Amino acid sequence: MSATVDFLAADLGASNGRVLLGKWDGTRFALEDLHRFQNGPVTVLGRLYWDVLSLWSEVKAGMARYAAAPHGALAGIGIDTWGVDFGLLDRAGRLLGNPVHYRDARTSGMIERVFSVVPKAELFDLTGIQFLELNTLFQLYSMRALDDPQLDSARTLLLMPDLFHYWLSGEQVAEYTIASTTQMLLARDRRWATKLLDRLDLPAG
Repeated sequence: MSATVDFLAADLGASNGRVLLGKWDGTRFALEDLHRFQNGPVTVLGRLYWDVLSLWSEVKAGMARYAAAPHGALAGIGIDTWGVDFGLLDRAGRLLGNPVHYRDARTSGMIERVFSVVPKAELFDLTGIQFLELNTLFQLYSMRALDDPQLDSARTLLLMPDLFHYWLSGEQVAEYTIASTTQMLLARDRRWATKLLDRLDLPAG
């Protein structure tokens, strides 16, 4: 039997989160809860936000519990959250503000406003995913409609799992499967729909 290899995973759900230890012995994969915590949005001045720094502290607490006990070799760490929500970073890689929660009402009516620029059939043909007001594209368009200064100050958009991965590793990447929730990827080419973003007056990188 080969030596056991360890993996850590942080699973951030809509109401709670947990840090898990996965052990792979070459034949079986066993899971163990290391740390559980609450994950609820925070309302400030009528806007609904992720409590992102609290969650970051909880993820680190779970990692500390792992480090405090004897284990096998740690092979990797991963973060899982729902899609669509994101953080915006400035040119120095610093978070510009608390990420807004997908349940926030700022995207109300934004689907119709986007369709007035890019017809519904064309947008579906380009991106191939269901139209939901919470999709990243409509969140960004609401920021443009509301003259949110963060939009033009930002240099990088990271979806929530990628934001946590960046804080863990120092590397800024866009992982494909979570990026597919944004309605900003070309379904056929698996590339960012930069021409679509240009038409909507949204930054494309």
